[in-house]
Amino acid sequence: MGQMWQKDVSEYCKTYDRCQKANKSTCKRLGNMINIQEPSRPWKIFHMDWVTGLPPGSDRSYNACLVIVDRCSKTPIFLPCHNYDSKFTSALWTNIHQLFGTELSFSTAYHPQTDGLTERMIQTLEDMVRRISLELAYKTSIHSNTNHTPAILEKGWNPKLPQDSLRKDLVEIHPTAASFKGMLEKLGSTQ
Repeated sequence: MGQMWQKDVSEYCKTYDRCQKANKSTCKRLGNMINIQEPSRPWKIFHMDWVTGLPPGSDRSYNACLVIVDRCSKTPIFLPCHNYDSKFTSALWTNIHQLFGTELSFSTAYHPQTDGLTERMIQTLEDMVRRISLELAYKTSIHSNTNHTPAILEKGWNPKLPQDSLRKDLVEIHPTAASFKGMLEKLGSTQ
């Protein structure tokens, strides 16, 4: 019976207001909240972050993207670029900020909670690219039941893919030009 009372007393003390106030907190004190300065106009304050480790694209081999987001309008700018070493990047940003007279406010590396606006925009960018890539791949693939692409059946034409512009043999010849070429060949064979 003594153990029952001990459990009841323990539960009572956990919830009793005076007992809780008498306990000394062993938790670290939290810091004071800092008000974030709200911009008075677009592009007065903006956030920047890098997306790195991207697969290289085209012949320029961009493997990173600089994401810039305006705090006022939430307008993003995505700049494809090379992932240079930290010394180059440091010198570049030092020069840029000296030229424009801007003030830097760094966040801790690999601590995404610090700059939620840019981190959320990066997540949105990655989701958009993933969705567009998957949708384009599906819509331009020949379906086994119809023997046509969904794009042909829906729109009557396939969207132009990046690799299409690289192949010169895909250029359509105008019917008049083809018939003109045929006439010239006939004339050449008769002479």
